Amino acid sequence: PEDEEAGYRYEISILQAEFSLTQMLDRPVSGRIFFEQVLHDNLDMGRPDQIGLVFHRRIIRKGRHATPGRFRTRVLTQGVVPCLHVDYKNAKIKQYHKQGRALRTETTINDARDFGLSKRLTHQNLTALRQIGFSTNRRLLGVQHLSHDPIPGAHAFTELTTPITTTQGTRIPGLRFGDPRVHALLQALLIHRLLPHGFTNRELRTLITPLLGTTTEDITAGKMTYDLRRLRTHGLIHRIPHSRRYQITDTGLQHALLFTHAHNHLLRTELAEITNPDPLAPSRLRTTARAYQAAFHDLARYAHLAA
Repeated sequence: PEDEEAGYRYEISILQAEFSLTQMLDRPVSGRIFFEQVLHDNLDMGRPDQIGLVFHRRIIRKGRHATPGRFRTRVLTQGVVPCLHVDYKNAKIKQYHKQGRALRTETTINDARDFGLSKRLTHQNLTALRQIGFSTNRRLLGVQHLSHDPIPGAHAFTELTTPITTTQGTRIPGLRFGDPRVHALLQALLIHRLLPHGFTNRELRTLITPLLGTTTEDITAGKMTYDLRRLRTHGLIHRIPHSRRYQITDTGLQHALLFTHAHNHLLRTELAEITNPDPLAPSRLRTTARAYQAAFHDLARYAHLAA
């Protein structure tokens, strides 16, 4: 009362306003794979040119009227859930995989004056802030890009390496990546890919035995029939009508090439480089791996001492 008599008036102000957009995803695993790719391909989101597009504001880098604040992209992880953070003055955008089911984009405005508005809680100011917040969320999604959609690749890998149950209820085992027999089968398919009339059980068996370092007595015709069923059910080969011959499919050729090259020329070679205690010559990968391990151990030691 004394303040009012003295001519003072009180008004409610906006200290913070948060505007969110939640996009539900078809599968929890798909959502996580998708968001991890988003993080990988958009680590430059905090650059001034990107911030200017997202917040629809002019960014001045130098001079007396330079835009205040730090321009950076931060990826913070709580447990196993990563979160993307970018800032503009006192406002920030946060994007994360919410509860394993949705992509959540949140714009938080801590000072309405950053956008040319007053802090008074009025219908006009709140309407303007809503427009700014929701538009910023949409612009972030519009600016973000992906080098590729990782979800189909993850599905294809899962379908190939996990069992399939047919309509008759028969369970067909998957083609496990890293299994010697599976990789021998895939290598044999690549050898047979140019044969115009395909291959038979016996012809495939003849190629499999040296790849596995065994003999034809160890791999019976029944075992090869089992493997042919696996390859056919997973779509890598098809049976030529009215015959006992098989041909590799386009999908089979693509999968066999990728799995074989990844296993033989990437994993096997690079693992040999970083695990060999006495390499013939130092490699860039081994040097980098050792430097990373040393830095990680130093960080862990420092954290332990600080605690």
